[in-house]
Amino acid sequence: MTFDKKKVVYQIYPKSYKDTTGNGIGDLQGIIEKIPYLAKLGVDMVWLNPFYPSPQHDNGYDISNYTAVNPLFGSMDDFEEMIQVGKEYGIEFMLDMVLNHCSTEHEWFQKALAGDNYYQDFFFLRDEPTDWLSKFGGSAWAPFGDTGKYYLHLYDVTQADLNWHNPHVREELFKVVHFWLDKGVKGFRFDVINVIGKDEILENCPENDGKPAYTDRPIVHEYLHMLNEETFGTDEAIMTVGEMSATNIENCILYTAPERHELSMAFNFHHLKVDYENGQKWTLKNFDFEELKRLFHTWGKEMSDHNGWSALFWNNHDQPRALNRFVDVKNFRNEGATMLAASIHLSRGTPYIYMGEEIGMIDPDYDSMEDYADVESFNAYQMLLNAGKTPEEALKIIQVKSRDNSRTPMQWDDSENAGFTSGTPWLKAAKSYSEINVNNEIQGPIFTFYQKLIALRKKLPLIAEGSYKPAYEDSQQVYAFERQLGDEKLLVLNNFYSDPITVDVLPEYQNGEVLLSNYEVAQIAAVVTLRPYESLAIIVNKR
Repeated sequence: MTFDKKKVVYQIYPKSYKDTTGNGIGDLQGIIEKIPYLAKLGVDMVWLNPFYPSPQHDNGYDISNYTAVNPLFGSMDDFEEMIQVGKEYGIEFMLDMVLNHCSTEHEWFQKALAGDNYYQDFFFLRDEPTDWLSKFGGSAWAPFGDTGKYYLHLYDVTQADLNWHNPHVREELFKVVHFWLDKGVKGFRFDVINVIGKDEILENCPENDGKPAYTDRPIVHEYLHMLNEETFGTDEAIMTVGEMSATNIENCILYTAPERHELSMAFNFHHLKVDYENGQKWTLKNFDFEELKRLFHTWGKEMSDHNGWSALFWNNHDQPRALNRFVDVKNFRNEGATMLAASIHLSRGTPYIYMGEEIGMIDPDYDSMEDYADVESFNAYQMLLNAGKTPEEALKIIQVKSRDNSRTPMQWDDSENAGFTSGTPWLKAAKSYSEINVNNEIQGPIFTFYQKLIALRKKLPLIAEGSYKPAYEDSQQVYAFERQLGDEKLLVLNNFYSDPITVDVLPEYQNGEVLLSNYEVAQIAAVVTLRPYESLAIIVNKR
């Protein structure tokens, strides 16, 4: 399974990218309008969050029709035009595939509810529920109509888990993938795909809310191999990524090993929990640099040594902006944004850019709960109040941790609503849009640095293909690694703090050359002082 490791993926949350109709919701025509902008940035592929028909109980991840376009976002004609215009600019599209569950409004579930035995076997129906808990809270089982049975929903109660043991289910889902392949789609992101392999007999599991009973089970590998063989595996150029919930390195090596014909790469999320107090999201805590560094080094080395492949990212639609989490944005936004970019784009794996990251967008800094739209944030706010927090304390936590931080409208210019819509946006624009917007930033240090990083990956096989080796593991503020391909080697030093730090350059790099720095002037010596949030890449034996 050979995909192009030089490619860089850009994620768009369609609802918030560009509205062309004035209804306050981003649409496919808005994406078409901005394809020249994406081409200027240099990305190769665009990943779209779900745009299918959906009741929107979980932001479109509750799909009621897998092979249609939600009229909110446009039509199938718009989709086909988007694929065509993308092709003209050298940009391909990756779709979000939610194959673990479907909406309870999907015709399969509705037919099952109406008593159709054929479709009842599409789901997990049991007389007695297990003790598993839903990822969204409460039992993972809900009454199946008035039948006395219960159906499994690992996520929202409106998202019924599909029974992959049933060959008819697999057949239908493979048809879905073929449908979009035939439309010209060149990539797939498979949502929570490592939980599709439940055992045939479901048993109680008191450990970790039941997760070990359905996560990373051996049969998942069999199913992914089937999916590969029956659909996208016929075209080696197709790029696939699995979102792996609560996974481990061992399984991600297997999921992505080329000879196993499962997936191209895997997402894991461990590094984005380093600012959780005792593993709890709705808390305030400075990020744990030691843990971040340990995770990056462990995953980087193990995936490299065993020929696995990771999807690398700082931001997505479910995370607050990384700049606010890891950087002193008031004083060092430009330096911090470029350092974070270098730390993954020069690493081993496929980099993903989340919309707005390339211009240094930050959290919106909303003033009240009325500004938010995310159901998870409202639930968390209530939970925090119930736990004894004052409204002010609870709001402060929401301001830092809400998913809406990344879902604010893309900031195109300094006009009203950041140039996103002529109407009322579904979610208020961030306060920063008059300063931080594409018009202001397209010639600025962050956007142009991303352009350089993307160009380097295409130019240097060392970056796209080289091995990963941890460096400076004892440093308390520098995350550093080495890359190697043949005789060519690269040392990347990233200062994660606003304080300068002096480091001894490894001997073999002292006579190297600066490949990249996020400061205008950078020199190499036996000893260098890394400035606030400085990223310095030194190459030796350059071809």
